[in-house]
Amino acid sequence: MNSLDELRSEGWARLLAAARRKLERDGALSGSVSIGAPSEEERRVIIGLTGRYRPEDVKRLTVPLTDLDLFLINRYTHGLRDVLTELGGPLRDRAGERRALDEERDRLLAGASRGRHSGDAWHAAWREAIAVDGTATRLIRRGEGRLVTTAAQVLDQLPAQAMPLPVLAERATGDTKALSAGSPLTLLVLRALALRSGLPSVPGDRVGQRTLWESAGVIVDDLASQVLVLNLPVLGQGPVAGWLAEAARYGVPYRLTLHQLTTFPVVLDDGPIFICENPAVLRAAATELGARSAPLICTEGIPSAACHRLLETAKGELRWRADFDWTGLRIMERAISRHRATPWRMSAADYAAGLAESESTPLSGTATPSPWDVELAQLMASRGWTVMEERLIPALLYDLNGEHPSTAPS
Repeated sequence: MNSLDELRSEGWARLLAAARRKLERDGALSGSVSIGAPSEEERRVIIGLTGRYRPEDVKRLTVPLTDLDLFLINRYTHGLRDVLTELGGPLRDRAGERRALDEERDRLLAGASRGRHSGDAWHAAWREAIAVDGTATRLIRRGEGRLVTTAAQVLDQLPAQAMPLPVLAERATGDTKALSAGSPLTLLVLRALALRSGLPSVPGDRVGQRTLWESAGVIVDDLASQVLVLNLPVLGQGPVAGWLAEAARYGVPYRLTLHQLTTFPVVLDDGPIFICENPAVLRAAATELGARSAPLICTEGIPSAACHRLLETAKGELRWRADFDWTGLRIMERAISRHRATPWRMSAADYAAGLAESESTPLSGTATPSPWDVELAQLMASRGWTVMEERLIPALLYDLNGEHPSTAPS
């Protein structure tokens, strides 16, 4: 091949780069390539190879690939493909690469769909999401496509029962550190758990991510996993039982860690225990009722592992409630399933009463049913508003007051 030094000049660089991109993308020597805002040198090159004059003020120059190919054959005895290969290496088959990526992505997702949760809507939504937004493809390009399979293997281990995160990582991957914070594998799994919890995305903070793990029974930190309580009657030996008894004597809130509950176990005594979602309710009970308040546990959103550990010891009835939003309904449904809880002011009538005061924040997220009161979810969907627990505090305090008459207000 004759010397190609001329083609390495500035006047040829953008034109040949555009030709390479088109051939790699389409594979066929057809169509045209163009360059915008051409320099004087580029304008002269294209005039020379096409034999057609272009004015100095031209905004875009277009060259058919066949004209470029013919010029190179006549001048260098080799066509466009050979010249591009000589100057910049072999042409890529981008269409073939895309097909190979698509096939590998489909293979990985098909494998992930055969796991324990293959029939669950959240798992299907996760597989679709990482396919549609390009996550799976990007992992394959980086040589990390196996992480899709590994993430599915982690999810197959869930939900667990108070399983430490390193134990989960070792069981699913053989590496206790595989699910370290911020790793690509961890983010893949958390995306699935967010969909499982009805969240639009993975929380950006460590507290939110720890809550996601705990929603699936995984313990990230037994000191950080806590539960807020008021006036709990417990049985047991050791400091935790003593601390709770002293706190109940004065009607002050107390925060328990999973580490405390594991190291010095206690058992909830007979009698009903009330459970709420928002700390404002427990604060109001402590302020207004103090030691007169019925036993109350606050989940502070999705129940933590510490909360579940404590509730699993309950001997009496668990009267449970949450916010009137879609997440609250999911919390309530899981409370009934896992702890055989009784809904506490979680009916359609309670929702309507709270909504009657004024409109609130619009409902958002994925709708969910309310099997304990079918009309509740239907009414929420039709009205389109949330009702937070704070609106119901007067009625909730009435229920928590052990000295009120037998007939509660509606």
